[in-house]
Order: sequence, then C-alpha cells, then structure tokens
Amino acid sequence: LSTDTITAITIFLFIGCMGKSAQIPLHVWLADAMAGPTPVSALIHAATMVTAGIYMIVRLNFLYTLAPATLTFISAVGLLTAFFAATVALTQSDIKKVLAYSTVSQLGYMFLAAGVGAYSTASFHLFTHAFFKALLFLGSGSVIHAMSEEQNIWKMGGLWSKMKITGATFAIGTLAISGIPPFAGFFSKDEILWKVWESGNIPFYIIGLLTSLLTAFYMARLFFLVFFGPMRNTDHHVVEHIHESPTVMTLPLIILAIGSTVVGFLGIPHSSMFDAWLEPVIRVKEIAMDAHHGDSSMEFILMGVSVVVAIIGIASAYFMYIKNPAMLNKVKSNKGLQKLHDFSQNKWYFDELYQSLIINPLIKFSDLVLYRFIDKSIIDGIVNGTSNVYQSFSFGLRDIQSGKVRHYAYFMIFGMLLICVYTMG
Repeated sequence: LSTDTITAITIFLFIGCMGKSAQIPLHVWLADAMAGPTPVSALIHAATMVTAGIYMIVRLNFLYTLAPATLTFISAVGLLTAFFAATVALTQSDIKKVLAYSTVSQLGYMFLAAGVGAYSTASFHLFTHAFFKALLFLGSGSVIHAMSEEQNIWKMGGLWSKMKITGATFAIGTLAISGIPPFAGFFSKDEILWKVWESGNIPFYIIGLLTSLLTAFYMARLFFLVFFGPMRNTDHHVVEHIHESPTVMTLPLIILAIGSTVVGFLGIPHSSMFDAWLEPVIRVKEIAMDAHHGDSSMEFILMGVSVVVAIIGIASAYFMYIKNPAMLNKVKSNKGLQKLHDFSQNKWYFDELYQSLIINPLIKFSDLVLYRFIDKSIIDGIVNGTSNVYQSFSFGLRDIQSGKVRHYAYFMIFGMLLICVYTMG
C-alpha cells in the first residue's frame, strides 16, 4: 500500500474513533449519556465503552506508525479535545457533567499520547484513568444518594463532616486526576507530557500543561464546593437526610481508592513492567515523530513542573471557593470574564452550532423535500391518482346500470350485433 492509501485508511478509522471516544467535534453525546444511572456511567462511560476508540488505535499501532500525517492529526484533535473539555468543566454545576467533560478531556490526553507514537503511554493512562474515574463517578453517586438525588453542586457543601469515607475516597480520586504523586494519575499524565516534550512539539506540551492546570482547578473546585464550605441547600428535608452511604456503596469506593493509589507504580519512569505487559500488543518500536530523546534529568524536572502546576490549580480553587468566595462576585462583575464564563458554561456553543447548521436545515429539508414534495406530491399523488382513475372508471360503469329494461335490451342487441360481426368476419 502507498503512504497516501494508508493515510486515508487510518484517517477514516480515526474518525470512527472520534465518535466512539467523544473527541471534538463528535463529543456532544457523552454529557447527555450521563443522565443514566451512576454505576453505568462509572463502568461504561468512563472505563470501558468510550475507551474503545483509543484501544483500537493502540491495537493498530503497526498501521498508524506508517502514517505520520495521521498521527499529527490525532495528536492535534486529542490536544484540542483535552483543552476544550477542561475549559467546559470549569463552569458546570451538575456534578456528573463535570466528570463527564473530565472524561472527554482525559480521553483527549490518551489520543495526544497515541498521536506522538507513545502507544503504551496512552494505554497506561487508559488503565489508571479507569480506576480514578470510576472512583469519582461512584463517589458522585454516593453524594447524589445522600443529597436526595440533588446533582447541583451549588446546592451542596459541608458534606465532609457527615460523609468521611465518601469524602476521603473522592479526595484521592481528585488528587489522582490532578496529577499529584504518588497517586496513579501523576505517573500516567506526566508520562504523556514527557512523551510530547520528547517528540519536540513544545507548543503541544505547553497547552497540555495548561490543560493539566485547568484539570486540577476544576476538580478541586468540585471537591471543595461539595465537601467544604457552608451547606447551600435550603431544603431542610434534604439537609436532615444527609448521611454516609451504606457499606455496599462505600466498599467499592475504598477498593478503587486503593487502586488509584498503587497502580501508578506500574509505570515508574525507566521501569519496563507495563511496557513488558503490552509487548505482545505493541510490537513496533515506539518513536515519537521527529523525536529527540531527552535525558533523565529533564524528565524529572518536567515531572516537578507538572506537580507544581497541579498544586497551583488546587490552591487557586481553594482560595477562590473556600478562602475568599467574595472573589467570585468580582469575576461576575467583570464583563470580559463573564463572557468567557458564559462561553465555557455553554460548552463553546457547540449545541447551538449543531442546532443551526445541522438540525434546523435537516428539519427544513425533511419538511420541504421529503414530506411535502416526495411524500405528499409524489407518493400520495401516485396512490391518490390510481384511486381516482379506478373511481372514474367505476362511475362510468355505474352510469350504465340504470335499472330500465329498454336500456338492457339495447345493450343485448348491441352485443348480439358485435358477436355476429365477429363470427361473420
């Protein structure tokens, strides 16, 4: 196969992955799918189904390695998705939607890693993400259960004192996804950023690092608004009902919290445990595009940078939502920041864009062409026209049935004459 043919094949396969793994602009379905039960979201929408796209690319690594242009496209889409979803998660008020867009963002990180040829790194982040994202979703389910099905984080607060197990495990999930050591997300996300740096694509690394900052901020925002500060729910029945979830709900949280703490050590830098495990799957040598391999000291320096960035994100959220909540009013009073807030809260207006560019034109096309022209004019015209022909013919036959004897005698004589003419001819 020629390079152009392989590029075309891999791009079309990747477009399918974009829809399956909720990559921009085919991401809008995932947030709506979170309306389902929380355990379903934890298993299907965080750890298994939505990761099928990145799984396919990793399994087809031998093919994608032959298409560097496609890999560049994959890394660009993954980075844009990671950044986009992180900015949207900053302003969402539904606890499950914050986690939904967090999932989209983390999937973007995985595609970014695959796009620079780091297939085992993408798989490792998929592996660690399954632990801490399932933990966060089940933790949110525990919170929703305690809050009598309330999902608005602005109607929560101060749950730490009443839900210690849920709060502690949720904190571990938050630290893991934020990239704080020694939790799992630190090892996998830092490895992705290192592979991007190693590929020589510094702008992609900077945007990835900025996205890491946003991730730490919106997850800390979620954690602090739910578990700390004053209770903001005015429904006394809901407040009185708040209690720790039963063991059947908290035990999985503890197990996943342990996993979110220890599985990251499988990917310690310069350790071959996870790579050796994937060796039967990833047989090609992992080389990033235009790679220039850095030394170990640079890797540890960048590791420290990513940790500092995560701490800054968490500290900023604490200062804004716990230490000095009056700062939010200043943000709301700033017109420029308010426009950015609205842009983020409305998910970059993708829903409105799809409505105006795809849904409304399809509705008009269906009404004018499919319904009025094809269905009403052509199909109904054929059916009604056929019935009209037979109706006219039947009316003609009905007219000769007058009930008068002389008319029937005329027809009999006329018929006999026709028979005679036919036989004589």
